[in-house]
Amino acid sequence: MTEVKLDPERQKKAKEYARLERRLFFVDLALSGVYVLAWLIFGWSIAVKNALAAISTSDWFLVAGVAFVFVAILYVIDLPLSYYSGFVLPHRFELSTQTIGGWISDQIKSILIGGVIGFIVIEVIYAVLRAAPETWWLWAAAIMLLFTVVLANLSPILIMPIFYKVVPLGEEYADLSARLIRLAERAHTKVRGVHKFDMSRRTKAANAALMGLGNTRRIVLGDTLLTEFSADEIESVLAHELGHHVNKDIPIGIVMETASTVIGLWIASVVMNWGVSVFGYTSPADPASLPLFVLVISLFGLITMPLGNAFSRWRERKADAYALQATHNPQAFIGAMTRLANQNLGEVDPEPWEEFLLHSHPALGKRIKMAEAYKG
Repeated sequence: MTEVKLDPERQKKAKEYARLERRLFFVDLALSGVYVLAWLIFGWSIAVKNALAAISTSDWFLVAGVAFVFVAILYVIDLPLSYYSGFVLPHRFELSTQTIGGWISDQIKSILIGGVIGFIVIEVIYAVLRAAPETWWLWAAAIMLLFTVVLANLSPILIMPIFYKVVPLGEEYADLSARLIRLAERAHTKVRGVHKFDMSRRTKAANAALMGLGNTRRIVLGDTLLTEFSADEIESVLAHELGHHVNKDIPIGIVMETASTVIGLWIASVVMNWGVSVFGYTSPADPASLPLFVLVISLFGLITMPLGNAFSRWRERKADAYALQATHNPQAFIGAMTRLANQNLGEVDPEPWEEFLLHSHPALGKRIKMAEAYKG
């Protein structure tokens, strides 16, 4: 493939797209915040719990019932915003290839999968709250750690195929497949083959990943990456993903996430104890306390997001450095980053405050400059 350069027109669109996405993010944040506060101020969760208690007084039923009503109403309120940000806007900027039927199908799948996982998590948390009211936050964090590891193992084989058709690379990509497996072997990473998924059914953007843990780990490439990127550029993209494995980012990330979860749940325990007298709950384990729990965890996540993103950008820079060292091909890395900017409408030079608050990856411009310095 010929050398690719940044498209100025695409960058104008990327800046406009990023600006609109930021606005939608903050609007959604404000809308969700007002909604949760309304449940607390007007005591709706207590009213819903009391109404459900006429059907059954089972704690499991009441937790599920309050959670269902709380989430269902928020979903309906948020649906127009989700439709605009997830369907209208990507089509407006010629990023999406998804039909309205496909979008609705994905919404239904997400509701079913997210609902099952979400209800399991919230039921476990409230069960532990009832069983160990003083130390529940420690037990809940330990269970969530186990749940995260199990989900990371099962995601490539159970969840991803629900949304995408995932198949091994065909004979036409035999050379590329062998090349990527050799790259993985040099990184001392065992993978169960190289696969592709039909990303083009939803978007024109490109992506690749090293998915799974242990026996489920595999290389997964979007078909948009295969058709638009050169073999050298694909190798650079995968080398970055392998850098996370070499730098042990997965176990480090799990440790960091667990530590954050412990702190967040401990803060939630303090606030929920306080909320018993303020909001009239029977105990912190009262199913009616769910909106307060959601508010505390959400605020904690929002406040710590810049710190988490800074940590993530650091690890991403280390993965970039590994990719350059492993391939010794900075020009391919530059080409891959440039194609991502053009194809994915990635903003090369976002505002510093935006990168600091919202970005989990370094700006594409910084990543390109890093490769240029390596090349020099």
